[in-house]
Amino acid sequence: MNARTSALDALVFGVDVQSGDVRGDAPSYAVVAYDGENVDRDVVSFRKLRRLIEREEPALLATDNVYELATDRDDLVRFLRWLPDRTRLVQVTGAERPEPLSRVASRHGVPYGKKPMKEAEAAARLAAANVGHEVTAFTDTTTVKVSRGRSTGKGGWSQDRYTRRIHGNVKARAREVERTLDEANLDYEQDITEKYGGYANAVFTVEAAPEDIPVSKARSGDTRVEIERERRDGIEFEPLVKRRDRVLVGIDPGTTTAAAVVGLDGAVLDVYSTRTADTAGVIEWLVERGRPVVVAADVEPMPETVEKFRRSFDAAGWEPDTDLPVDEKLHRTREHAYDNDHERDAMAAALFAFDAYEDQFERISRKVPAGFDRGEVIDRVISGDTSVEAVLRDLSDDDEAEEEESTHEPRELSPEERRIKRLERQVERLESKVDELESTLSEKDERIAEYEEELSEARREERREARERREVNRLERETDRLERERDEEHERAEELASKLERLKTLWKLDHSDFADVAQGRDLVPVKVVEQFTWDAIDAADEAYGLAAGDVVYLRDASGAGRSTAQRLAETDPRVVLRDGTLPDAADEVLFDAGVPVAPAADVTIQEVDELAVARESEVAAAIEDWERRADERSRERKSEMVDQIISEHRAESGD
Repeated sequence: MNARTSALDALVFGVDVQSGDVRGDAPSYAVVAYDGENVDRDVVSFRKLRRLIEREEPALLATDNVYELATDRDDLVRFLRWLPDRTRLVQVTGAERPEPLSRVASRHGVPYGKKPMKEAEAAARLAAANVGHEVTAFTDTTTVKVSRGRSTGKGGWSQDRYTRRIHGNVKARAREVERTLDEANLDYEQDITEKYGGYANAVFTVEAAPEDIPVSKARSGDTRVEIERERRDGIEFEPLVKRRDRVLVGIDPGTTTAAAVVGLDGAVLDVYSTRTADTAGVIEWLVERGRPVVVAADVEPMPETVEKFRRSFDAAGWEPDTDLPVDEKLHRTREHAYDNDHERDAMAAALFAFDAYEDQFERISRKVPAGFDRGEVIDRVISGDTSVEAVLRDLSDDDEAEEEESTHEPRELSPEERRIKRLERQVERLESKVDELESTLSEKDERIAEYEEELSEARREERREARERREVNRLERETDRLERERDEEHERAEELASKLERLKTLWKLDHSDFADVAQGRDLVPVKVVEQFTWDAIDAADEAYGLAAGDVVYLRDASGAGRSTAQRLAETDPRVVLRDGTLPDAADEVLFDAGVPVAPAADVTIQEVDELAVARESEVAAAIEDWERRADERSRERKSEMVDQIISEHRAESGD
């Protein structure tokens, strides 16, 4: 196995449009599932493809063009957000400027056919060999938000208590999430919005991908937990693996030295600038990122510093015919990010060098058969100024050439030849040592893989325990809620029992009252009306009924009109006891209806909650007093009528 990691230990899906279009009504897809040995093929609709991905959760979803799965950039972001956490979307034909799939497959020796099923299989095999770029729209920063699961606008009993309960549950759930993140040793920042009784929400910004966070989306009762990855500014294409491929390098020397690395496909791989590193430091940075085929400058002639870099890598050099204008450099680098003008100039030099060599790279690539390293062939052709055929012959020749027979007698070796022999033996010993170390390293890699598997199993067990703890906490919260409801019901029962005792006490009154009852003087119930209004009369009628012969107590008799008095008179009460001043209009209506009205101060009224009683004797006395006053009032009214008639008669006679 080479330095590139293998994906063959995981399931890979290759997809290609079979018919229709994702922008149309019903596209269908050729799907190939490849695990390194077995190949399964099927043709499915887009909806069934999504269900298949959700069920199988492949490690890689490979295609030659990601916009066969999405209509536009926003739709692609939504598709990436929907993908399972452990599934990566891969475009096997390159980054922003993809190559034809046939060319990529030919370069890597993968079978290719023009039918959609063959293209899907080629994409799956290429991705399994770690060919292509992962398509991503999100960073490894994840937002976990704990918030209210329902509105605080309504409450089952008290509005304040309802709101306080919701905010308290949000706070408790946020603390559970905080403990879980601490137990998982994850770095995070916390932003809390406090409200009455607890939290309105708590936002955790976690430096980890969703699959590494032992918290899941949930909505339960008063709380909900939302998980969302942080969005990048755009869509990014990242190579599946980084290796030391052949590259083009642009150098901008000076007080600040800048370097840019561009792949043989024209993609900008990296850019770098420094004011402190020497030439050796820059060379080390370049070596880590590839093997330079061409070293380029943005001015003519090539500066001596750039020439030193070129000689260090034994690479071909490129320089423009004249110094590159700033506007051309700005235009050529407009699609790429850089931090300063030096990085821009280095990037422009590398990109213009790629433009100059692009046609030659393509001609060489077309001639390179499967099984040969395209980058190595290009490197030898460009740097050695030789033909592709000669390089291919060179690479195909047997390393071990036949030794020519010699007939001369052995001669004594010179000191230089003996030194060469000694150095050759030393090289052999070092190579043997290197092989031994590589073997040891391989064993350690296998051991690390075993430890990683054990660690993964331990994490799965830890997540399972965390889920159990969350379930226990949920049940404990439910138990607390039921206990609170039980306590509230107990309190209500105690209140009702206390009210019942007060009612009993009301009827007992004191010992002398019982003597009165024994002598035939009974108590009479009084029905209380809070205000002399239609609404208050209707409320009392609905609560305990107003019937003929009732003793009615108006707690506030002011403010009534004729219609309100008529409404009360219709109930035909025995007597109306009042507090406050009764309006003349209402008094007139009640008097005409023959309803006795007496001040409440003349009768002793005893109340418990909404119930009241009065002594029968006092009520009867109040009625007698009203009847006496009513007789006088009637006589006065008749006298006034007689006087008025006489006055009117005299007035008419005088006329």
